[in-house]
Amino acid sequence: MVSSSDQESAPFALVLADGRRAWAEVEDERARVLVEGAGALALARPERHVFYAADGFDAELPPETLLPLLAHVFARRPKVETAQITLPASDDWACEAIRAGVVQAAEPGEGGLRLTVGRNAFWQHPGLWLKGRASGQTPLAYVMSGDKRHPKRPPKPVGEVYRRHMPRFKADFSIRAIDIEGDLETFNRWMNLDSVAEFWNERGDLDRHRTYLRTVEADPHMTSFFGCFDDAPFAYFEMYWAKEDRVSPFYDAQDYDRGLHLLVGDSRHQGPGKVEAWFRAVAHYMFLDDSRTQRLIGDPRIDHVRWIEYMQKQGFVRLKEFDLPHKRSELIFMERETFFGPPHSGPA
Repeated sequence: MVSSSDQESAPFALVLADGRRAWAEVEDERARVLVEGAGALALARPERHVFYAADGFDAELPPETLLPLLAHVFARRPKVETAQITLPASDDWACEAIRAGVVQAAEPGEGGLRLTVGRNAFWQHPGLWLKGRASGQTPLAYVMSGDKRHPKRPPKPVGEVYRRHMPRFKADFSIRAIDIEGDLETFNRWMNLDSVAEFWNERGDLDRHRTYLRTVEADPHMTSFFGCFDDAPFAYFEMYWAKEDRVSPFYDAQDYDRGLHLLVGDSRHQGPGKVEAWFRAVAHYMFLDDSRTQRLIGDPRIDHVRWIEYMQKQGFVRLKEFDLPHKRSELIFMERETFFGPPHSGPA
């Protein structure tokens, strides 16, 4: 019988619907999927992306049990587009796995049913990455903000909302909601950096920045987050719903379009490869948090040329230039289909 202490160092652990934890141990030629309080599914691994059940398959376990195993494939091998797992499962179990979004196809094979998983579909499953309740669980109800009709936004999250192990950097990236008093000194220090003030123009003392964060906190369409590596904050993310934002008059804003403003306070995490990793993780969270979000937008200052070019490399498209009261901006956007499609097929 597997105990919870066995998975303390597992990088891709999952909490199942019944509260038990599932994780995977993967070696060159074999793997195990383990569930707290249950046995272990042993698998042979003839290829990096191919698995065959050897022993221990339990049809009572939910299909989501396979997600930690798949994470070892897709998070560690960015060029692998599909994975296959052959299990002695019934057609009903396979159908449930497809309905759950864990696998995309099942067909008879040697030793059972061969289940096929696509990289782009795997990264759209929120189970491993989201923490707490997602915004997408909020039912649709319309309200008015001035002359703007938009969905009523959910209460703002508290604590951690997203976590993902990044094997390339041997670190966990996470996103957590701002704690105004606990994070104020860090936020104040970052806002007074020359590299940040050049674009944010928010230099000031603690009182000024406390007021700033409280203004964001009081605005239902905006939320403040810190981005962290191994729980140490390095960046500030300000996410907003575009429909009721000041940018909405400048394009055809949809109900669940979402935008992002950000700053990096710790320059150790600004290398090209690392920026791509954490930036795509932020976009990943924004798409997963509400499956109704089909488009992410940005409005960088028009002279922030390097950042605009970088965003284009990540899949964003330049739509138009426009004027806000405090800056001339470039409106850019990226579709969900683009983010989860080739060449990246997701965040990593």
